[in-house]
Amino acid sequence: MTPDEGPAIPGIPTDRPTSARAYDWMLGGKDNYEVDRDMIRAGLPRFPEGVDITRQNRLFLYRVVRYLAKEAGIRQFIDMGCGLPTNNNVHQVAQEFDRSTHVVYVDIDPIVLAHGRALLADDDSTVVITADMRDQEVVLGHPELQRLIDFNEPLAILFLSVPHHLVDADDPRTILRTVIDRSAPGSYLAISQAVTDDEEHARVTSEYMNNNRVPWQTRTPQQVDAFTDGLEPVSPGMVNLAEWRPDPSQPPLPPVPPELMEYVGITKQSNRLYEYGGLLRKP
Repeated sequence: MTPDEGPAIPGIPTDRPTSARAYDWMLGGKDNYEVDRDMIRAGLPRFPEGVDITRQNRLFLYRVVRYLAKEAGIRQFIDMGCGLPTNNNVHQVAQEFDRSTHVVYVDIDPIVLAHGRALLADDDSTVVITADMRDQEVVLGHPELQRLIDFNEPLAILFLSVPHHLVDADDPRTILRTVIDRSAPGSYLAISQAVTDDEEHARVTSEYMNNNRVPWQTRTPQQVDAFTDGLEPVSPGMVNLAEWRPDPSQPPLPPVPPELMEYVGITKQSNRLYEYGGLLRKP
């Protein structure tokens, strides 16, 4: 059942789309409203790569968290703008390697808190907090984050498919760098965002999303790279996410809704818009 087929959860806006619910639909989830689906339906004919890059980002999450937990030995994670829970969430991937791993999920959308609490009811090492990632001091001052995260030990901060929700007026570099700059050496920053090599296409995609009341700024890869100076890229560096350590044997995502099937695989023919990012280490 989708939320619009039953009673709305108190405090959750149903008169406008949200990125968490729109992403949920493209990931094969059911926690979305007609207003979210309408935005995607209207946008895909103009930006047909949207389904692929959303799903590529979620597959990247699995690979990068597996690397951090298995190879880098990271045992504490902060997932900024985490979105709605689905299969192979950060805590589930990381805790395959150490059950004591601490994970803090941060999202502004109250539906994320509602679903996250249900998922994590019996897990004291993982929490979901409702906060605006644009206010990093509020996030860092949250008592649950302070309970679970030790800044004297290496940690991983994930900003996956959310920097495009930070417009230049938000001072995205400060937001993206606050935690990693205060973290212990050996900490990691994982980052990804929708990009294009065509500045006019960046303007058009940004305008469409902002007209739907979803804050958005499509950037070029070079503009994203400017946020990561002083950090060491983990091989293969900052790339199209489909090229970041691809693993055909990783767990698959749920299938997309039937009406989105025509858009699956579009990026094999068109990469005008793509998801760009990688993993960086603090020396």
